[in-house]
Amino acid sequence: MIGFYEICLSNGLFLHHYFIMHQRVSIYLILFLHAIASTLGLNKTYAQAGSGTFLETLLKKKPQVFGEILKYRDSLKVQIIYTQITRDKNNKPSFTDYYFNVHQVPYFYPASTVKLPIAILALQKLHELDMPGLDRNSSMITESASLNQVSVLNDPSTADGRPSISQYIKKIFLVSDNDAFNRLYEFLGPTYINQQLVGMGYKDVQIRHRLEMMLTDEDNRQTNPILFFDEQGHLLYDQPMQVSQYAFQKRNDFVGNAYYQNGSLIHHPMDFSTKNRIGLEDLHNILRSVLFPDAVPKKQRFHLMEDDYRFLYQYLSQYPGESNYPSYDTLSNWDAYCKFLYWGADMGKLPANIRIFNKVGDAYGFLTDISYFVDFDRKIEFMLSCSIYCNGDGVLNDDKYDYEKLGYPFMKNLGRAIYDFEASRKNQFLPDLSRFKMEYDKKR
Repeated sequence: MIGFYEICLSNGLFLHHYFIMHQRVSIYLILFLHAIASTLGLNKTYAQAGSGTFLETLLKKKPQVFGEILKYRDSLKVQIIYTQITRDKNNKPSFTDYYFNVHQVPYFYPASTVKLPIAILALQKLHELDMPGLDRNSSMITESASLNQVSVLNDPSTADGRPSISQYIKKIFLVSDNDAFNRLYEFLGPTYINQQLVGMGYKDVQIRHRLEMMLTDEDNRQTNPILFFDEQGHLLYDQPMQVSQYAFQKRNDFVGNAYYQNGSLIHHPMDFSTKNRIGLEDLHNILRSVLFPDAVPKKQRFHLMEDDYRFLYQYLSQYPGESNYPSYDTLSNWDAYCKFLYWGADMGKLPANIRIFNKVGDAYGFLTDISYFVDFDRKIEFMLSCSIYCNGDGVLNDDKYDYEKLGYPFMKNLGRAIYDFEASRKNQFLPDLSRFKMEYDKKR
């Protein structure tokens, strides 16, 4: 019963109008359902389904930049989710989601966007361990228990050479570091990762392998022994090697027309059935749950402290050049290096009034960005997530993807089209965005 009410109440306005128009229930039942919604945290601040034609209409207004996208939406596997955010007089947000082609794409490779939930879960697990002195800045030593496992005893990117959860999360959001993801994957393990996300309602999630490492399914089920120490070298927590027995649902996901393997061209689609999977809508909602935890159902909130949220906000929005540790060469890691939407492949210094809190991913021709956009000067905010398949020849692993020609321009044009619309949208109450103003590591 509760599951039905959750579905109905997430679109409360529709429920209300449906019942009134069809006169099938009394106003008392409506009030009863809204009372349940309030108790469960499922009120109208949670996302409501938006019009299915809004984004298509918006894109059609600019045929010179979106004409090909509209025409070849399915072969390009284009997906877009745009969330309007409306504040009331108390600054409480409500959301309206608009979708384009989201449920028409059977599978897309999420690439580095899987790092978003893993970074959040790493902070959550630290709290759940509840070990005295253990926090995100504790020294994290990764050992190896097999030939295919990588040990990490120090981290030269830190001020004192000590690896930590904190440093790995920084590197994930600043430059999308694959090794940092792998270390957190090993700390969490696939059983914890998938049980937590499925339990939160993300039913189709399968995060089951490290990145940029050619390992078997069995190898990825085995995670390294990990030790945590305090600054004085005292052992805080000892996690032995784990072997996950998590039962992944069997899949039949294939991509492309051909692919290279060990230098040979294989003339049939590449099997992605044992690769990571998470839907665009799930990623979008995971980001929303971190940015606006009070506006989502309790079961979709991560177990975090306010300090965790501030830490995540900082590094979701910080540029590589604003980091002291790690320190990055801004010629190869420019401001918009991991900010595809609105900026595309633009280089150079970005304006101070605009910040994008996001996570990108690109691999096998798939280009994805999950973002929350803020303009502090003009009081603009919105969420925008999208993915596109940039592989015109259909061949995988040939390093010939259409990111520069197709993907980055699309992301830039889409971000600016939504921004322009938001700039013209009239709101009764302007948002107080002070929660998202961060102090960054390095002054600009």
